[in-house]
Amino acid sequence: FQAERQGQWTKGKSCDTFGPTGPWLVTKDEVADPQNLKMWLTVNGKTMQNGSTKTMVYGVKYLVSYLSQFMSLHPGDIISTGTPPGVGLGMKPPVFLKAGDVVELGIEGLGQQKQTFKADV
Repeated sequence: FQAERQGQWTKGKSCDTFGPTGPWLVTKDEVADPQNLKMWLTVNGKTMQNGSTKTMVYGVKYLVSYLSQFMSLHPGDIISTGTPPGVGLGMKPPVFLKAGDVVELGIEGLGQQKQTFKADV
């Protein structure tokens, strides 16, 4: 939908059931440096993304400060910040998930999660 009709990334990331989080979240005191965490993602066991929060365009503190200038932020709010290099849409040719693909991802010190991609029927 996002690629076919152009436009902002939000519509490609905001459908019902998208954006899984958890099974837990951590608090500030549990992460020594949020600007130095390894992040990774695999599809069917193949590494597709491998990066770090230290390469983010905007740092965590800046994002919180900036966003709080025009919206209320509350404990428990989640700010989606983007993704490390390796997005399938940017590959030549583009790579997209298909039914049955297993996606595993993690952030150092925060945990890992695993989903099996299912197509709407």
